[in-house]
Amino acid sequence: MVNATKGLFISCDIPMAQFIVNLNASMPASQKFIIHVLDNTHFFVQPHVAEMIRSAISEFRDQNSYEKPT
Repeated sequence: MVNATKGLFISCDIPMAQFIVNLNASMPASQKFIIHVLDNTHFFVQPHVAEMIRSAISEFRDQNSYEKPT
């Protein structure tokens, strides 16, 4: 019998993949969102976390961006 799971496919570079894995690891067990790690740069995640991942990445980038002083 075939089991199908609805999800979201994520493709990214290795540093961003590590960020997503760490984000998933920081969640309580009931809120973990990675369904399957396909390889170093591809994930299958629960579809309802798309916006949460986007906002976490945006916040991370804002915290780690450099602005040249004027």
